[in-house]
Amino acid sequence: MASDVDTAPLVGRADQMATLRSALLDDVGPGQTAAVFLTGESGVGKTRLLREVADRLRAAGALVLTGACLDIGDASPLHPLLQALRRFDADLTAAHARTSSAVRGLLKTFAEETGGPDGAGTLLERVSRGLHLVAQDRPLVLVLDDLQWVDRSTRELLLYLLAGLGDLQLSVLAAVRAESLQGAHPLRRVLTELRRLRSVRVLDLAPLDRADTERLATEIVGRPLGGEAAESVWQRSGGNPFVVEELARDLRDGRDGLSDTLREIFLARVDALPEPAHAVVHAVAVGVEPVAHWLLAEATRLPEEELIDAVRAAVAHRLLVVDDDGYRLRHRLVAEVLAHELLPAERAVLHRRYAEALTAVPAELHQARLAHHWRLAGEPGRALPAAVAAAREAERLHGFAEAHRHWSAALQLADVPVSGASPADRLIDVDRAELLRHAAETAHHCGEHARALALLEELAAVGGATPACALHIRRARYLAAAGRSAPAEAEYRRALAVADCTPRERAVAAAHLAELLLYLGRYADAGDRAREALELAAEVEGSVSEVVLASMALGFSEAYLEDPDAGLAVMREALDTAERAGRPEDVACAYLHLAELLTGPLNILEEGVVVARRGAERVAELGLGRTYETRLLAIATNGLFRVGQWAEAEKVIAAALRHRPSGADAVELLLARCRLSVGYGDIDAADRDLEAVATVLAGGGARHVIPLLTLRAGLAMWQGRHDLARQAVQRGVTESRSDDMGILAALVWHGLRAEAEAHASRTVPVDATAVRRLREVTERVARKSEHAARPVRDVVDGFLALCDAELSRLDGSDPALWARSVAQWDRRHHPYPAAYSRLRQAEALLARRSRTATAGKLLRQAYQVAQALGAVPLSTEIRTLAGRARVRLEEHGMSVEGRSAAGDESASDELAVLTAREREVLTAVAEGLTNKEIGQRLFISERTIGVHVSHIFDKLQVRTRVQASAIFLRNRPG
Repeated sequence: MASDVDTAPLVGRADQMATLRSALLDDVGPGQTAAVFLTGESGVGKTRLLREVADRLRAAGALVLTGACLDIGDASPLHPLLQALRRFDADLTAAHARTSSAVRGLLKTFAEETGGPDGAGTLLERVSRGLHLVAQDRPLVLVLDDLQWVDRSTRELLLYLLAGLGDLQLSVLAAVRAESLQGAHPLRRVLTELRRLRSVRVLDLAPLDRADTERLATEIVGRPLGGEAAESVWQRSGGNPFVVEELARDLRDGRDGLSDTLREIFLARVDALPEPAHAVVHAVAVGVEPVAHWLLAEATRLPEEELIDAVRAAVAHRLLVVDDDGYRLRHRLVAEVLAHELLPAERAVLHRRYAEALTAVPAELHQARLAHHWRLAGEPGRALPAAVAAAREAERLHGFAEAHRHWSAALQLADVPVSGASPADRLIDVDRAELLRHAAETAHHCGEHARALALLEELAAVGGATPACALHIRRARYLAAAGRSAPAEAEYRRALAVADCTPRERAVAAAHLAELLLYLGRYADAGDRAREALELAAEVEGSVSEVVLASMALGFSEAYLEDPDAGLAVMREALDTAERAGRPEDVACAYLHLAELLTGPLNILEEGVVVARRGAERVAELGLGRTYETRLLAIATNGLFRVGQWAEAEKVIAAALRHRPSGADAVELLLARCRLSVGYGDIDAADRDLEAVATVLAGGGARHVIPLLTLRAGLAMWQGRHDLARQAVQRGVTESRSDDMGILAALVWHGLRAEAEAHASRTVPVDATAVRRLREVTERVARKSEHAARPVRDVVDGFLALCDAELSRLDGSDPALWARSVAQWDRRHHPYPAAYSRLRQAEALLARRSRTATAGKLLRQAYQVAQALGAVPLSTEIRTLAGRARVRLEEHGMSVEGRSAAGDESASDELAVLTAREREVLTAVAEGLTNKEIGQRLFISERTIGVHVSHIFDKLQVRTRVQASAIFLRNRPG
């Protein structure tokens, strides 16, 4: 059934077509992801552009899947992806049997998925793996229309896929109606987070300009427009292509007398339809698009021949388009115009017909649509079971946001009086407490913490529905998840004080409270509560999980505060307990916290790495490879990084990434990989990982704030962005609520280093307020660390030594302080900070023009370590300092000066007349430094610099520093 809907030429979009082709295909390499979100007002041509781009990408060899989101707030989870896969499968021929098998296998994944809060990440992984099989090494492009109506599960899938954890080459092109993203629309937050990724673009599709508006109208009319007609089309359309097409067709067809509003244009078009076609358009406007032909027949109750004729007329009048799955309005603006044209009773009749038709065909039953239609038909009693069924279906597919909306709708429906019933029977007979429990729990799982707590209060008001102790425990869980630690702690304590609390509930509350206190860094309180939990658990048969959880808190507390050996003994006993019981998650938790304790506060790195890797193997045997094995391998990676085994750490990361982790597990691994990337100087890789972490943590993640910001600061300093490093550290100091002195001391070191680097480079002024604040934090860390166990103090003391040394750089770097830092890190067998400290000690000695031989030795030692690690930025800084000081670094038998001389052969002829030292001076001159500042940088006198500058002027035949700088900039390599 053809129409002229898409016969109008695509005008004024050539630049956008080229941009989209490049962003989605040409610039995307294997294993990379990209996305373009196309925004714009209704009618601006987003859908048409999506279709044109999809066709061109297919022609270029990409596999393109197209889907659209449903215009109902409680849509089925992952609907656009399911629709895209079904469409693609329907188009496959017998020659594509392998691809069809992969598509149907992925569809089967959705059909067989079982619910549960812990399975959502697994579903995302299986979907990603299934798409990889479908793509068969071809670039995959997912094209989604009407993303403003996207369901929560699809939003989470997009975040997961675009984080780029696997080797799937994926591009996403999605259209969003700009006017829909108002207020607290959930998609606004997703787009804000995704904008951080360099591979994600948001492209605003503007209306056509005056020239393209006239060109489009001329093409449709078939002749040049007169001045008055062209002006009328431009003024009335505002460049909106859809309106331009409508007005131009009116001109072409000789239709006069239309009003100046788009509403009147649409209403006139509908009024011109035959009566059956009029009914069809109204029915589609009321339905959930796309409306299948059989369903439209039930809603309109037209005979088949008459229905077909009516649809043809609506298509010919450009009000309907034929979709693969049924019929859609030419534009949703039509539905908005028609919304007030039907009487409420007429709309209710259409909704009832849709609902009855869906109910009568179980094979085609979609519970979300059914609940939608019964509700708007004024039948709450029949909408409620459908809403509950839709909620359970959403939970089965881990669509907790959608499930929560359905449970909330069910609660509202349960409160609607049934018309025609007696006063005693007017409300639907339903277990309201059960609805509240489900609504609260799904709100908790989908991150709607305030809503979960509000629903829990309603549940508490239902007398006798839930025991008080269970309510307190659940409330504490919700509060903790919401980041409200203090009231969560209070709720756990209330649970323990409730008289009807069972022994098992007391053990559960105490163990979780101990873990919460440990998470907050209140190690003494955590230890006390853990002991109480162990006493309670001892009286409850089968309370292994509570014993393991409490023992982890107790062991960590004792090891951090008092006796590392005693703490380790408790942890190892917990591991033995878990192994004897055989519950996989208990075993995994015990290995996890034991490895964290060894590689973190206790700094027993080698043993910690061994425990982490052994634990990873064990939990893989227990079937927890994707979650706990990934986290244990991340811990092993961090340990290997600290002891300087970076190459081995890379192998461990590669092994862990094969699990394609998600959520917190992915964050742990990405942060571990980012540490390596920062050390290696792989700026782009580090940037990608940090952006991916920020994306995954869009809904929270306070545990990872300090490590994330510390890495961001380190990366910014290697990029020379000391202001950004300062901002990251200050944010961490402000937002952190952790009392873990080790990670806080590392953050403060990065902050003081940023100020010292700013002072040395003179790129940004030193922030005296920031320095004062960092001094205060340093003093606080020093005081608190005095109460920690000796191994913990040792680690903190190493960072405090770095902090003191960095402070000395602000007023003349002190070699003695740097020597103390070298000794601290050498004793702890951390080669990277030791090498960095040697570099700074040498720099301080050279600045004082003393002990040059010692400085040279320190630089060579630091350079040897940096080269062995592969620490490119550190190696580069060492070479730069050695070059200025004329210190020879042996590198493949060549000195730094020899290396520079060899590299200079490629310099331009204009600079070839200069010596190596003169080029160094000219580089500093071009930066705007004075002779005194250049002398301080190169460790030679101001007078000698003046001589070099005179020689440069003579050789380059210039008279001013500006002229010399211009020649340098003109001939600068790269």
